[in-house]
Amino acid sequence: MRAKLSILDLQRWSTAVLVAGGMQHAHGAAAASLIVRSDIRGRATHGVARLGSYVEMMNQGLLNPRPRMSHDERHGAIVFEADGALGHVAAPEIIALGIAALRTQGNVLVVVREIGHLGSLGIHALAAAEAGAFCLVGQQAPPVMAMPGFTRAALGNNPIAFACPMPNGDPLVFDMACSEAARGHILLAARERRAIPEGWAVDEAGEPTTDPQRALRGALLPAGGHKGMGIAMMVEVLAAALGANAASMARPRPRAREGGGSSRVGAFFWFVDPGVFGNPALFDAYMEQWTGFYLASGREAGRLPGQRAAALERAARETGIQLSGATVRELRVLGENLGVPFPA
Repeated sequence: MRAKLSILDLQRWSTAVLVAGGMQHAHGAAAASLIVRSDIRGRATHGVARLGSYVEMMNQGLLNPRPRMSHDERHGAIVFEADGALGHVAAPEIIALGIAALRTQGNVLVVVREIGHLGSLGIHALAAAEAGAFCLVGQQAPPVMAMPGFTRAALGNNPIAFACPMPNGDPLVFDMACSEAARGHILLAARERRAIPEGWAVDEAGEPTTDPQRALRGALLPAGGHKGMGIAMMVEVLAAALGANAASMARPRPRAREGGGSSRVGAFFWFVDPGVFGNPALFDAYMEQWTGFYLASGREAGRLPGQRAAALERAARETGIQLSGATVRELRVLGENLGVPFPA
């Protein structure tokens, strides 16, 4: 049975779940806010459906519920040590550092070590854009993607996202995995016992499949063939190679988990002050000009990336959020196991 909840109730319950898993309340509340925001912006694959996986990873020591995060500034760049923190815990601190750095410089690259799953990367890029910065975010993922003819998954589908402030409107937000479909969509299909579209994945024998369970044992196909693989390689360089150290070199390559979510991998955040290169008013004018031309170029009214998500968020904050029956069943069991009754 589907359930409809207020955003506040779902955030409070999600916070209690993360605290029951071992987090400090402040970290749990910060993470819950971002996780629920993913749901209300239409990214159910990266929202509260992941809570059980995150608690399990904390119990297994794959995520650190009490991280000691730190950072080091080097030649205008920042190296951030996440100490195994869930990405939703580390990201607000990384964004605060990046925005602060833009007070004295035009851009800053933050390379992140030992970070857990960031969920929907667009949520974090959006937060930076709402603070006035252009932001590009990428995260290393365990090998889950292969080209035709490969005998195993060879590279992560390394998600990447950007967000940019828009004058008099919602920020532009684009978020993608480098695979034809995010692994979260296949996990959700498996959870709901439905087939996936053709062209998303191959099975363990390298053959095309529409069975999500066989896809999870096989590999994802890259978006646009070699083009998607090339973007994933770029993310691997920025998120993992730049921050490589003795510990990361000695550790085995991360492995995909059945429940999804990565642990102790690399990421990067690039922050740019849009006004530092010229007249901020002209930047705004150009953004309005090109997006207006884009929107007027189709037979029907177009839409910019992030507009639909912003509309969904406004509606959900007024009327609440509806969760699927499969998700509600899982969350009820999770709450019972942790002594945190589900509110619906």
